[in-house]
Amino acid sequence: MDGAEFHAAVYDAVRLIPTCRVTTYGHIAKMVGMPRHSRHTHNNKHVYEALKFISPNAHPMVPWHRVIGSSGTISSRGPGTDGAQRQRDALVAEGVEVTVGRTGELRVALTQWGWFPQPNPLPSAAHDQDSLIDFEEEAA
Repeated sequence: MDGAEFHAAVYDAVRLIPTCRVTTYGHIAKMVGMPRHSRHTHNNKHVYEALKFISPNAHPMVPWHRVIGSSGTISSRGPGTDGAQRQRDALVAEGVEVTVGRTGELRVALTQWGWFPQPNPLPSAAHDQDSLIDFEEEAA
């Protein structure tokens, strides 16, 4: 799967997340059959990057705000950026409860708001099926 195919698969998977629900970068990676491509890889094919570079004109719309970190946190985009706040605002507008953690991080309770359907990896990624894990393991 090349980079463009990977990004398209990520967008299709993210579009499946229901309103008022969230999932993780890792779960989206599993859904597209590439469970080791959630955040950082050597070849820049990872879910975080695909969502970072999504076109604002994507049609149908990709609800990027419904994808968060495996610990239930909204990822910081670095000092001086407002991406985390925009993500929080979009989730709250849908009815998802976002709280502030002890160290100021924005958090969503995955046990209440999480969406983790059984991944159906692509046939070409069948060798990675052994690395699929349950939500309980992922959220730990």
